[in-house]
Amino acid sequence: MMQIAVVGTGYVGLVTGVCLSEIGHEVTCVDIDEKKVESMRQGLSPIYEPGLDELMKANIERGRLHFTTKHKDAFAGAKAIYIAVGTPQREDGQADLRFVEQVAIDIANNINNDVVVVTKSTVPVGTNERVQSIVKEHLKDDYKVYSVSNPEFLREGSAVKDTFEGDRVVIGADSEEAAALLEEINRPFGIPIFKTGIRSAEMIKYASNAFLATKISFINEIANLCEKLEADVEDVAAGMGMDDRIGSKFLKAGIGYGGSCFPKDTSALVQIASYVQHDFNLLKSVIQVNAEQQKMLVSKARERFGNLKGKRVAMLGLAFKPNTDDMREAASITLAHELVNEGAEVVAYDPIAADNAKKLLPAETLYTDSPEEAITGADFAMIVTEWEQVKALTFQDYIEKLNEPVIFDGRNCYSLEQAAEHPVEYYSVGRKPILNRN
Repeated sequence: MMQIAVVGTGYVGLVTGVCLSEIGHEVTCVDIDEKKVESMRQGLSPIYEPGLDELMKANIERGRLHFTTKHKDAFAGAKAIYIAVGTPQREDGQADLRFVEQVAIDIANNINNDVVVVTKSTVPVGTNERVQSIVKEHLKDDYKVYSVSNPEFLREGSAVKDTFEGDRVVIGADSEEAAALLEEINRPFGIPIFKTGIRSAEMIKYASNAFLATKISFINEIANLCEKLEADVEDVAAGMGMDDRIGSKFLKAGIGYGGSCFPKDTSALVQIASYVQHDFNLLKSVIQVNAEQQKMLVSKARERFGNLKGKRVAMLGLAFKPNTDDMREAASITLAHELVNEGAEVVAYDPIAADNAKKLLPAETLYTDSPEEAITGADFAMIVTEWEQVKALTFQDYIEKLNEPVIFDGRNCYSLEQAAEHPVEYYSVGRKPILNRN
């Protein structure tokens, strides 16, 4: 087993470091935030990710997982150093690489042996070569430094599971020696390993996320068409998914994608294409469709009620998806601002993400501790995130607690057959509305 350093303790860095320690490596995670590092030393994860806390505590106790603010301590004797810092989106859509470049300088200034630098952060094509160049430029001693691209394919909310049960480990390297080292590190996961060139590995990450985002925007466009043609998008998606060439995953209609990956990576790939004078029209359309889809529940409510001024709206779920507290590019942000601009009062519920939501939703937003409390006295409800706590609400709950039993379901949580058995108005995505009220 190997000595490894991981720089950055966000979703990617922390999950990577913890899981590498779980398969037997000795891992030191580096972060510049002393308070955060001290908390992690106690086995407390700074992010909400199912199963992560337990693995952290177990491997800290085994002496295989360490946390520090000092790069020199982390890099001493490390055979591989993982870069897992953020690459936030700039205003022009490009990935901001200043944190990655700073890590490259830190590596050059603090290593005391030959090392393989492994980029986990999602970076534009050519970045790994830039990292290697920066390290060599700042090196004070004659150490060998190899750069390897090892993109992650983790889903927030199931990142630990995805690490151990992933479809593939992608290794992009120009050095057979460096590729062999990374293959050895990852072999205990028992996941198929795909080796390629550095630039191809960088592109695989962007291409994968762009394709999945395209599937989501495609099925949402089909859903909008189904509503106009009186077809059912769930039946359409099921029939499409039976074709092996298409597959059933990412064909669930809803109010669009969000999170830290798809919005940022699609925009970045459009920018990357522009550098080589390629106009990526397909992906531009995917982004535009998603932006419009996030507003659709407000459009449906406006069509139903006309004027939303003075309406009390129960917003159920705020995070961009269940089992995470991540609010980045969440549909709830767009919806809440649209509703408040229309003069509505928003009463929101989320079991995990409320604190993060308060930084992004309008200041007028009210927050509750339960979905039942959110719908009590509201004029209608919007289902934004399909948390189990939200799906546990019954139509009888809505009938008893809403001023009017009018539900706009952005995640198709209920079957039309269920809705048809109750005196409610139920509007979903890509399916006919159920209008059972007198």
